[in-house]
Amino acid sequence: MAILEHFVGVSVVDIVKYFVVGVILYQATVTIYSLLFHPLRHFPGPLLQGATSIPYVLRNARGYQAFHTQKLHDVYGPVVRIATNHLSFTDPIAWKDIYGHRLSSSGTDTTDELKKTSEMMKSKQFSVSMEDLSTSIINAPREEHSRLRRALSHGFSDASIRAKEAKITRLVDVLIQRLKEECSKNAAKEGTKAFNMESWYNWATFDIIGSLVFGESFGCLQSAEYHPWIEFITRGIRFGAILSALSYLGLRWVVSIIYRAGGARAFANTRRSTDVTVRNRLKSGEPREDLFEAMVKKREEFNMSFEKLSGNAVILVLAGSEMTATTLSDVLQKLNHEVRSFFSSVDEITIASVNQLTYMLAVLNETLRVYPPVTSHLVRIVPAGEEQIAGHFIPGGTLVEVQQWSTNHSKDNWLGNKLEALQAFSVGPWNCIGRNLSYAEMRLILARIIYHFDMTLAEDSERWIERQKSYALWDRIPLNVHLTPIK
Repeated sequence: MAILEHFVGVSVVDIVKYFVVGVILYQATVTIYSLLFHPLRHFPGPLLQGATSIPYVLRNARGYQAFHTQKLHDVYGPVVRIATNHLSFTDPIAWKDIYGHRLSSSGTDTTDELKKTSEMMKSKQFSVSMEDLSTSIINAPREEHSRLRRALSHGFSDASIRAKEAKITRLVDVLIQRLKEECSKNAAKEGTKAFNMESWYNWATFDIIGSLVFGESFGCLQSAEYHPWIEFITRGIRFGAILSALSYLGLRWVVSIIYRAGGARAFANTRRSTDVTVRNRLKSGEPREDLFEAMVKKREEFNMSFEKLSGNAVILVLAGSEMTATTLSDVLQKLNHEVRSFFSSVDEITIASVNQLTYMLAVLNETLRVYPPVTSHLVRIVPAGEEQIAGHFIPGGTLVEVQQWSTNHSKDNWLGNKLEALQAFSVGPWNCIGRNLSYAEMRLILARIIYHFDMTLAEDSERWIERQKSYALWDRIPLNVHLTPIK
């Protein structure tokens, strides 16, 4: 230290003082700019969240951000500045403005005809954790995403899902049989054990999507145990929120260090399990009528590496299982009369026949409103220039989103009966491709569960939704339900 002082002429204490003063001045300058000169300064919201993004990041990392944002909308209205450069909307019009194709003047004739242009792109802070990782259908560039989506679209069509009904029904029957076996064990012990239906629904949907993607179940229902992939989801939800928070603050280099230090190993363990499943699927050599076949056929045309093929398999399985399991876990309303009066035998309960259960569809849609599988983080970046969103002109570079939790719980939308506000599967070119599959599974599973069992919510599962955290995806807790088989 003495040597440093000798050559520089400044003491270490002075250097520390200058550094601290510099940090304070920098933060003060940023705060003044954010509040007085930033392009979003006129939008309503708390002063602190307009001055710095730290409050948003902290709530996001702790799993409270979506709920807090909804409260802000209750106070400030349909558009709120939730961070320095970030706006949240609850106006239903914003769905198409943000996630649909943008329209611009063609400039080719005097009629000023409108033509479709590219959509707003996803924010990398929420969609790409590491720049050098293989992309998938969920975060691929626009052209690659379009190719993958076109290849998969037929497999997720309504006609294709109906063609796979036998596979789906077989595994739903396994769910019913396993629950009946557990009920028999419970009765033999004269116990009153409640069943964690959150787990059973997750096992069922995971086995179903495994069968549809790879042609074979993961065996979760038979073993009544979680597959390593599901465990990876559970562990990764909170960890991913922390990485997203760091990325949001511009600390992607820190994310890179954390990933290489330990995150890569955790991800590698899951990928190894995936790779084995994908290799076994490819070794068969025979065409299969599963959801993965389209990618296998297009592999050479798309120049798709094995790593990218395996990565997309993970997305298909995780999205296909999580979306449906999340919705089913909150469906506790008594639909006994509609189901049991409509069907005279369990064989009548099919994908086609459950479509006629109008009250069940209303219950499922209300469940998607009250408990959306994705609460937030569908963040887009306004392109250069400016765009009009729900009647507001938004400058280029702004982060914008419609948070499903806030939109679904908005008094303006709910009491105003604005059904177009409910978009559980999003809209536009990036909307969820598995909508048909999800609805088919939800209706079929729920109808058969109600046909076979009376259900009563356990006392320890009261206020189930309110006691959970959300990191865009729910950090679900056990949903304990008492089941009584119908004789």
